[in-house]
Amino acid sequence: MVLNRWFLFLVFPLLHGVTGTMVKLKDGGFEDIVVAINPGLPEDQRIVDNIKATVEEASTYLFHATKQRFYFKSVKVIIPLTWTSKPEYKRVTIESYEKADVIVADPFLKYGDDPYTLQYGGCGEKGRYIHFTSNFLTNDSFHDVYGSRGRVFVHEWSHLRWGVFDEYNNDAPFYITGKSKISATRCSDEITGEYVFQEKTGKTRKCKVDLQTRLYETGCYFVPEKKQSATASIMYMQSLPSVTQFCDKSNHNTEATNLQNKLCNYRSTWEVIMGSADFASSSPLTAPPPAPTISFLQTRDRVVCLVLDVSGSMGGYDRINRLRQASEIFLYQIIETGSWVGIVTFNGAATIVTNLQQIVSDITRKSLSDLLPTTAGGLTSICSGVRAGFQVFKEKYTSTEGCEIVLLTDGEDSTISSCFSEVEKSGSKIHTIALGLDAAKDLETLAVITGGLKFLATDKLDSNTLIEAFTGMSSGNGNISQQSIQLESKSQSVGISQWMDGVVSIDKSVGNDTFFVVTWSLGSVPPIIILTDPRGKRYLETDFVIDNTNVRLARLKIDGTAEGRSANKGLYCCSSGSLSGKKNSTSGEKQCSLKEDFLRSI
Repeated sequence: MVLNRWFLFLVFPLLHGVTGTMVKLKDGGFEDIVVAINPGLPEDQRIVDNIKATVEEASTYLFHATKQRFYFKSVKVIIPLTWTSKPEYKRVTIESYEKADVIVADPFLKYGDDPYTLQYGGCGEKGRYIHFTSNFLTNDSFHDVYGSRGRVFVHEWSHLRWGVFDEYNNDAPFYITGKSKISATRCSDEITGEYVFQEKTGKTRKCKVDLQTRLYETGCYFVPEKKQSATASIMYMQSLPSVTQFCDKSNHNTEATNLQNKLCNYRSTWEVIMGSADFASSSPLTAPPPAPTISFLQTRDRVVCLVLDVSGSMGGYDRINRLRQASEIFLYQIIETGSWVGIVTFNGAATIVTNLQQIVSDITRKSLSDLLPTTAGGLTSICSGVRAGFQVFKEKYTSTEGCEIVLLTDGEDSTISSCFSEVEKSGSKIHTIALGLDAAKDLETLAVITGGLKFLATDKLDSNTLIEAFTGMSSGNGNISQQSIQLESKSQSVGISQWMDGVVSIDKSVGNDTFFVVTWSLGSVPPIIILTDPRGKRYLETDFVIDNTNVRLARLKIDGTAEGRSANKGLYCCSSGSLSGKKNSTSGEKQCSLKEDFLRSI
């Protein structure tokens, strides 16, 4: 039996990742809020200055809006690597663009410059992140529409933190009250205003009633009066000067056709906030809070050390070979150009295989790959490996802060906890990959206390979990032009005369630096490989780069940009089979063609 696997890697415009927040609530103050500026934005000091001003204003507004319960205590702002360094900018440690609570980035097509919060949960569930554009933060003309930026931040923070929803509805701006009157969708209904329709000439008139809907005509809108006595609600229109509170049970408009009523079972926003864990763990403060502490961090070139287990237990289940395969894919396809990489191996003791080398070309990637381990033996001391990783960092830098360790081990070590304190103080991030089911429970703690990622890879030979763990470790700095992702992966046990077939569709908007990678577990001779591109061009195993160190890996890079889908183009068909059997090439082409036709039809 030959086990075949194939993978596809390419540069792909990623959306902001779905990961966890670092925010903590202590004595009513929200700490460690992360605001990250997208590295694709041109440098503009006004963005930095206005983030600071926004947070300071928002803290006071939030304090009064929540009846003196909450405020913003500390905020970290991540400055892009490409922006000018300043003495006050510290190095990013465990923070990242992908884990940011607020991102400043180019407009999302659907929203333009509108501030928004990504919410995909139900009532009371936290959102993912707040999105501001650079134009919103630097163009003061938006004040007329949204109000001050500090007020807007509190509105969006309420979405993000407490899972409340808007009390307006642009799709259903009016409703019929229980008294059969037409009213604007709002909360509270004590907010007064006019119903106006703007003619093409620019003149306005009173709105007319549509006889079919019994609501005001399309194009009619409600214009609140600037001078109001109503104090609610922030989730309706925080721009009104009088609005300083959330709607509560006493003034909530249960008839309004808005998302707050629909998703929160007609409860007011303040009732939802009162039901949160934040509210349960807090009490009103007796004095005004201090001004927020705002610190500035700047991303640096990525610094990574592979810390790889070569103890005796790694000799079974083809673990060392699989370690090499996965590590090589990380070095060739995942780690970003310009990054620094070192390698450490460990069993009962640790060995520094190489100090940090900067990834400047494929030559560097190959030289690092050639240093990956090939044998296993001895006991296991994970802390020795971690400490050696720190030593690699200190050979180049005065501090280990902001560096990353990728720790791959089967985790059979009962002494991991002996270095917890040292690890926590290091400022480094440790990503753990537990190989097999015998990994110690304490292994995962290394990732938890440093803000790293944690993965579990099985010993099943028909599983891609180990390679997928490595492919999931991009930098998270928001620079999508350098990030590779795994577009497709497939694995299968292939017997004599059997083949593994697959089809990959590449969208026309992606395809730079595309690689196909085929790995196998048995035999020193590669399997037959047939890859057909959308125009019918065929690549065979002789076109793939085959590793000569018995790592059982074949790699093919598509020159230029891989063809995307256009006029039914963009389907790559890959077949791989055992050399012990035979397959008619025409039959193979036909099978691929059938799958291609199927995908074209959906």
